[in-house]
Amino acid sequence: MSKDSYQHRKHNKNLLMVHLIFVTKYRKILFVGNFRNDIKQYIFDTCKKYGWYIKRMETDKDHIHILLQYNPTDSITRIVSALKQHSTYHAWKNHESLLRSEYWKEKTLWSDGYFAASIGQISQTTIEKYIASQG
Repeated sequence: MSKDSYQHRKHNKNLLMVHLIFVTKYRKILFVGNFRNDIKQYIFDTCKKYGWYIKRMETDKDHIHILLQYNPTDSITRIVSALKQHSTYHAWKNHESLLRSEYWKEKTLWSDGYFAASIGQISQTTIEKYIASQG
C-alpha cells in the first residue's frame, strides 16, 4: 500500500474504506445499457461532491457494489443516505419513463436496506498480534 492512498488532514492521517452494496427495490432488473452507466455517474458525482473516493464500482442487473474511501467525519449511514438520495433524484429526473413503468406508486429506486463492510489493508489477526506485543 503506497502512502499516497492515505488521506492527509490537519490533525490526522487516515485510510478508511467500506464495501457497500445497494439493491434495487423489489430486485428490479434495471442496470443495463445507458441507465447502468448513468447510475454509476450519479454515484461518482455525489462522491466527488462530498470528498469521497471510489476505488472500484460495478453493477449487476439489480444491484451495485461500491468500494469507497471516506472521511473520518462521515458516518456510513450519512454516506449511504446521500448516495441513494442523489442517485434516485437524478435517475427519476433523467429516466422517468423507464422508472415509471417499474415503480408506478412512488418515486423510488433502492430497497430500504444496504450492506456495508469495513475493509482494511491488514488482517484482524495481524492487528491482534501487534497489540498483544505492545508493552
